[in-house]
Amino acid sequence: MAIKTQKPERKPAGIKLPPQTKRPKLEIVLKCDSMGSAEAVAGSLDAMATPDVDIRVIHSGVGDISKSDVLFAETAGRLIVGFQVGVMQGMEKVLREHRVEVRLYAVIYKLIADIKEIAGNLVPRSPEERIIGSGKVIALFKSNRKGIIIGCEVQEGAFSVGERFRIISAVGPIYAGIIESLHIGNSGVKKAVPGQQVGIRIKDFNKAKVGDLVESFRPPAPGKVRTWEPAGQIIRI
Repeated sequence: MAIKTQKPERKPAGIKLPPQTKRPKLEIVLKCDSMGSAEAVAGSLDAMATPDVDIRVIHSGVGDISKSDVLFAETAGRLIVGFQVGVMQGMEKVLREHRVEVRLYAVIYKLIADIKEIAGNLVPRSPEERIIGSGKVIALFKSNRKGIIIGCEVQEGAFSVGERFRIISAVGPIYAGIIESLHIGNSGVKKAVPGQQVGIRIKDFNKAKVGDLVESFRPPAPGKVRTWEPAGQIIRI
């Protein structure tokens, strides 16, 4: 009787599977003053709540940090964590050549807090917008055929000339621009703070209403968000 073999399943044409995202890893070489300390530190690192980063102790040992520890670390995360230990003489040059960082600790809670911060810096983060002032439209004055002056009461932060701002109605943002001038009464000012009522001239928009929100904001700064990189030196925490 012929044996019927099952053909491997093929995904339907035209269907793309979602890409698998790899979590960042922080691989550590751990050196401690005793096996008991090494077990305690490794256990604390394993229990650390870092859902976005895998923290792994790839090698642990007892005694001062040596060149063999550097070679272990070079193949992984280039980080050696030392708890209540020192570093053998002449290691500064070795660390620079292999771009491996040594971080030394005498207190375990400082070790855990520092490693948690490093792990957090490995997670890609998008720069965030910053709200620097907010208020409410309390009056409207006609400026020209297409523009108005909105009278605002500043509630939080500050409104300053040159900063970006937007008007937000019940349905969401309806206008964004730059604060070109501010007036309190008949006087021009550079800045308005909570409790002050200030006029903002808008040249090309007249759809604002009393009760709308006004926010002054700074957009995300361009450039790559800084992440942790091994310094190739000894750092004592």
